[in-house]
Amino acid sequence: QVQLVESGGGLVQAGGSLRLSCAASGRTLSSYAIAWFRQAPGKEREFVSGISRSTGITNYAASVKGRFTVTKDNAKNTVYLQMNSLKTGDTAVYYCAAGPSLGRSTWSYDTWGQGTQVTVSS
Repeated sequence: QVQLVESGGGLVQAGGSLRLSCAASGRTLSSYAIAWFRQAPGKEREFVSGISRSTGITNYAASVKGRFTVTKDNAKNTVYLQMNSLKTGDTAVYYCAAGPSLGRSTWSYDTWGQGTQVTVSS
């Protein structure tokens, strides 16, 4: 079983950037599709971005496409989410998740990290 730990969240002004990390232990990330989700207060958890298990195909929510980039470093067993041009609407707790295949539903993933808070101020 893989374990996931997110880091890199924080407080940033609108227009700024952050890079989130999702570090895996227990198993290699190359065995999993990895996705980023976020959940704002009072809202449902929503898909942000993901990267497939073997081909490295990426997928993005329309709201972040062109601003966020997901990458994977197999040597470090870590997935990153580079977030640029941040908006106040990006404020949420960000979670990474691992599953057998890339999908946009939370049901596609069976292992989750604890989350990291991202707050974007105006």
